[in-house]
Amino acid sequence: MQTTIQYRDKVYMANLDKPIDISIPLRASEDNPVAWYLGAPEIEPVQLGDWTGSVAAGASTNFNNIRFNPHAHGTHTECAGHITREFYNVNDVLKRFFFIAELISIQPEPMGEDLVITKTQVETALHGKEPEAVVLRTLPNDKGKLTQKYSHTNPPYLEEAVAVYLRETGVKHLLIDLPSVDREKDDGKLLAHKAFWNVNEKIRLDATITEFIFVPDTVPDGSYLLNLQIASFVNDASPSKPVLYKISGEIGDR
Repeated sequence: MQTTIQYRDKVYMANLDKPIDISIPLRASEDNPVAWYLGAPEIEPVQLGDWTGSVAAGASTNFNNIRFNPHAHGTHTECAGHITREFYNVNDVLKRFFFIAELISIQPEPMGEDLVITKTQVETALHGKEPEAVVLRTLPNDKGKLTQKYSHTNPPYLEEAVAVYLRETGVKHLLIDLPSVDREKDDGKLLAHKAFWNVNEKIRLDATITEFIFVPDTVPDGSYLLNLQIASFVNDASPSKPVLYKISGEIGDR
C-alpha cells in the first residue's frame, strides 16, 4: 500500500506494507533494558481475595497489573513537561503523528571520560537536510541494547550544541537509542533537554524527545516516514511505538 505525504512544498511517497518498528517492547523480565537505578518492570495478575486474574489459575480472563517507569524501562516519548515546573503532558502536546524523518548513524567521540555526539557529526550526517524528525542510531550498534542495564554506566550523550542546532533547523522530534540525550550524572543541568525545548525562552511545547529506541543494522540511513505512536498517558512521558516506513522517493512539488 502506497501513501503520499507533503512536507515543505514537496510530496513524497511511502510504502506502508513494510513497517519498521524501532521500539523496544516492555517485558516483565530481567532481560528488559533498565536505566535510572530501578529494577525490572512488573506484570502480575490482580489478586482479589482468593481470586487471581489468570486463566492458568482458573479465572475466565487474564487481568494484570503493570508497574513500570516510562523513562527507565523502554521506548518512551517525552515533552517539555519532563523538565518544567508547569505541568505539560505528552498526550496533549503531540497532535500530529506522521513526519518526514532522517535516520543517521553516529559513533560518539571520546571527550575525557565521556562519549559525546557532537554538532559537527550531526550536521555532517544530515547533509544539509532539515527534516521534521531526526532518528539517531549510535555506533557500535548491536542487540545488546535490547537488554542493556544503563545505571551507573555513563552512556553517550549529546553535546548542548547538537540540541541547539536541531532546534534552529526546525527539527521537532528527536529520537535516540540511548536512555537520555543528556549525561547520566550532570547535577541536574539537562543542557540538551533544555536547549531542544528552548525552555528558557519561547518554550517548544509541540516538540518531543523519544529515547530508548533500537534501529537494526539492516535499516539503512536515509529518509523515512515516521509514525510516532504514543499511549494516551496524561503524563510528561508515555511509552511509545515509533514506526518507520521507507520513502520510495520525492514525486514532485505541491
